[in-house]
Order: sequence, then structure tokens, then C-alpha cells
Amino acid sequence: MAHPQIATFARLAGENSQPARVIYGQKTLMSRTMHDIRYDAVHDEFLVTNPFALAVLVFRGGANGEEAPIRIIQGPKTMIGGADRLEVDPINDEIFVPEGDKILVFPRTAQGDVAPIRVIEGPDTLLSYAESVVVDPVHNLIFTGTQDRRGTLGGGALMSYNRTDNGNVKPRTVVRGDKAGIVRINQMDIYPAKSWVIATMPGRQDQREPEGVFVGIWNITDNGDVAPRWKINGPKTGLLKPRGVVLDPAHKEVIISDMRLNSVLTFYYPEIF
Repeated sequence: MAHPQIATFARLAGENSQPARVIYGQKTLMSRTMHDIRYDAVHDEFLVTNPFALAVLVFRGGANGEEAPIRIIQGPKTMIGGADRLEVDPINDEIFVPEGDKILVFPRTAQGDVAPIRVIEGPDTLLSYAESVVVDPVHNLIFTGTQDRRGTLGGGALMSYNRTDNGNVKPRTVVRGDKAGIVRINQMDIYPAKSWVIATMPGRQDQREPEGVFVGIWNITDNGDVAPRWKINGPKTGLLKPRGVVLDPAHKEVIISDMRLNSVLTFYYPEIF
């Protein structure tokens, strides 16, 4: 049985490298399933979700060993029903949590059973099975990925809202269709300097190694049935079911985690930076 833990590796680690630090143990309050982790470089904190406890856990950046969170968002007032993924906006001091048909927004320093300060929710939002969210604090935008539960190619969507939207608001943009090729989006990152949003497309959830998986890069202004400006896909990439993605602009790298490979892959991709 695997024990919940977060391992920290050197950027140039490869093959079977040992982690530099490991966060683990009962005091961490982590569960077996953690599908997202976000680092706040401004405040040197990282955030993870505990979907079983319906909670968001915040740790200091240098956490090591059996170390407790410094803050926890949890309780009935939070409206958190799954807490599978999240995003932190250190510029505007906010935390975003997608909840299927809604997006919850909390103060970054929230602690305990606190109500969201904003909730994007309602039929006009088109939110359905929204699993991921990313924030562009430069252009004041939110992007979220939705999925088609039938597993239809092109049925999932990449949608955007204004960062300060609240209530039953229409999306600014909706990227969906055959050219977009989205079944579902699992995790995303943003590069405001070049106006790119990058998303993993791991294919159908019920298939172990779906066909046509990719990591796609769109412009934040794209709308309609728009193909990705760039795609990371194909047999040479080794990708089988990409789940996580993060950009490293300083080294012009795209870092992707793959759940079937149980690995983290790093691609040098100077074209997008």
C-alpha cells in the first residue's frame, strides 16, 4: 500500500534519483489521493488538496518530513465538495477551487471553515464537470477545463472568465470542437508573458491508455473550434496518459507528469517562450 507523500527533486534529477525532501506522515493530514499541487513563489508556500477530507492544505515552501500544514480550508461554509484541484493567485491573494459546476474563490490566507468570497455558478456559465483551473493575474482571466462524460472527441472544452466574475456569468471564450480535439482537460498552466494557456488532454477516463492524448497550447484569445497552436504528442514523446503540466520559463522547459508511466518528463520547448 502506498503511503501519502510529496517528494521534492532537483530540477536536473533523472532516472531513479533520490528526492531531496519528502513530506509525509499523519501530521501532514494528506490522503492517498492528491491530484494537484501548486507552488506560491511569492510567499514560499505550496498548496495541495485532500479530496477525502474536502480540504485545501497549505504548507510552508521548505516543509520536510512529518510537518503539519500552516493553514487548512475545510468545513460546511466552504462549499467544497471534492477539492480535487486548485490554483493560487499570489498577486491578488486568492485561491481558486473548481467544483464541477462551479468555481469557488477564497482569500489566500483563509483558515478554517470560511465561505468563498466569490462563486461562479449557474446555467449561463456552461460549467459541467470542471476539473481544473488556472489564473492569469496579468490579463485578469480564469481558465477552466471541462469534460464530456461520454468521452466524445471534441466534446470537452477550454473556457475562460474574467478573474473577478461572480455568479451566473457567461464565459468569455469557449474552445471546443473537432479541431480542438479535447475530451477532457486534467491540469493546466499559464504563461501571461506570451499569452499562452497550456493543458493536458489525457483522453477518456475509462481507458487505461487512450488514443490521441496530447498536451496542447492555445492563445488566451482563442475562441470556437480552434486547434492548439502547438501540440506535444506522438510516440516519440513517450506520453501515455498525461495528467500534470507546469512551465519553467527560466529554462524554456515544459514539465509533464504521466500517470501510466508513473514518471515526470521534461521537454525543451524554446518556441513557446
